[in-house]
Amino acid sequence: MNKINSLDFLLEKRFSCRAFLPEKVSKKIIEKIVSSAQKVPSWCNAQPWKLLITAGAKTDHFRNALFDAASNFQPAPDLEWPTNYSGVYGERRRTCGYQLYDAVGIKKGDRTASLAQMMENYRLFGAPHVAIVTSPSELGTYGAMDTGGFVTAFCLAAQAYGIASIPQAAIAAQAPFVRTFFKISDDQNILCA
Repeated sequence: MNKINSLDFLLEKRFSCRAFLPEKVSKKIIEKIVSSAQKVPSWCNAQPWKLLITAGAKTDHFRNALFDAASNFQPAPDLEWPTNYSGVYGERRRTCGYQLYDAVGIKKGDRTASLAQMMENYRLFGAPHVAIVTSPSELGTYGAMDTGGFVTAFCLAAQAYGIASIPQAAIAAQAPFVRTFFKISDDQNILCA
């Protein structure tokens, strides 16, 4: 398989996993995934991303505490969320939502079931690990943009190792809780997990 076919294969097979197996990924594989992902280009080679990766009981403790915090759903992201998805962006968002709900058997208009599915974000979909992703607030949009490139590379590297992943912006809605739980400094924007 040539190089572009290898990349196309990873891109075509990548998906946002919403039901993880409980088996932990070895520290060695996680380190290899991070090592591969951090080779992405960044503005002035700043490489602004920071990761905090949990395993085992720490993941379970965070999952339970996060779900409790999110149950009051008072979104407070560090970066402003879009207020509107107009035109083709709204169409893509709706299509994605309908496909997700259809895949998990939620009927259109079932608000109770769709809310329960949304809250699964805060249970981390049962993942054995979580990687909290931050970027320095002083680098603003460019730090976030560079970090987005890293997150994409992280997901593709994980896929190459046969490890499922999902970039979760929902975690960012609980930035104050996440910051306190992990003792993350105020000069870091919590972007995703």
